[in-house]
Amino acid sequence: MKATVLIRPKQGILDPQGEAVGEALRTLGFAVSGARVGRLVDIDLDTEDAGEAEAALDRMSHELLANPMIESFTIELEGGA
Repeated sequence: MKATVLIRPKQGILDPQGEAVGEALRTLGFAVSGARVGRLVDIDLDTEDAGEAEAALDRMSHELLANPMIESFTIELEGGA
């Protein structure tokens, strides 16, 4: 089963990369009030059970992929039973 974990800074958390992107877009003439930068992780899981996959991905995200203190994450599954 394939999965994607989208990781973003939580609202109110300093995001220097997002601030730099927002400023660059404004410099280029785009009307933006801000930007946030995150990460995307694609994972191939060795299971076809959606519940098992979601539980494993939640654990992976809390233990390694994201810092739950300052980041939020969203799990997207592709396929499975």
